[in-house]
Amino acid sequence: MQQDQAGRAGRRTVVVTGGTSGIGAAIGRRFAADGDRVIAVGLPAAVASDEEGGVGESAPAGRIETVELDVTHGEELSRFLGGLDELHVLVNAAGIIARDEEFDPGTFAHVVNVNLTGTMHMCTGARTALAQSRGCIVNIASMLSYFGGARVPAYSSSKGGVMQLTKSLAVAWAGQGIRVNAVAPGWIRTGLTRDLHESEATSRRIIDRTPMRRWGTPADVAGAVSFLAGPDATFITGAVLAVDGGYLAC
Repeated sequence: MQQDQAGRAGRRTVVVTGGTSGIGAAIGRRFAADGDRVIAVGLPAAVASDEEGGVGESAPAGRIETVELDVTHGEELSRFLGGLDELHVLVNAAGIIARDEEFDPGTFAHVVNVNLTGTMHMCTGARTALAQSRGCIVNIASMLSYFGGARVPAYSSSKGGVMQLTKSLAVAWAGQGIRVNAVAPGWIRTGLTRDLHESEATSRRIIDRTPMRRWGTPADVAGAVSFLAGPDATFITGAVLAVDGGYLAC
């Protein structure tokens, strides 16, 4: 049986958007630890802490490259992707949130542009290279892909869109050998959720609502992404895998 290139652990070229901090950084470090060449695409960011970006070990020296790029700039993305010699895995982890501010139309549009349209730009820009390698895409959706968020209408809308985009591209590109899946994180300890997990009352409500009784870590998400891009997932496409400690099951 022929195995797609994205199913072979190690020695692949992996692009991770939002790869300079938080969940994206943890994903990049996981692929690098698995032996892959990783290109972390994102805006300048401080090096992530172990809590926010760690996978329990440092990435091998020189195996993670960083490229400063804004996912809303379509022409820049096309030039970057067109300049790659090869591409096996694309992970779209770039995302923003603006709690209580997303009711403003301009803010709403900006959040959707980064989270949803930016993901679409990357997917379409990478399609040719991924078809050549029979590669795969893993998008970062959210538990808010499934239900609304009172404080974040744009974030919720964009992540719902990411889930449906994932399914649509999976159907459209299966014939080209490209698998497209997503993970839907629950409550993960990152910089985007710092104000929530540092509030004792808020954190307690979240933990009490989560069957596994803890916050998730970026490393939890990175493990799920690694699985979807790996050899045990070669017949999986169009799936959205919840990584939420059972939150959605309640």
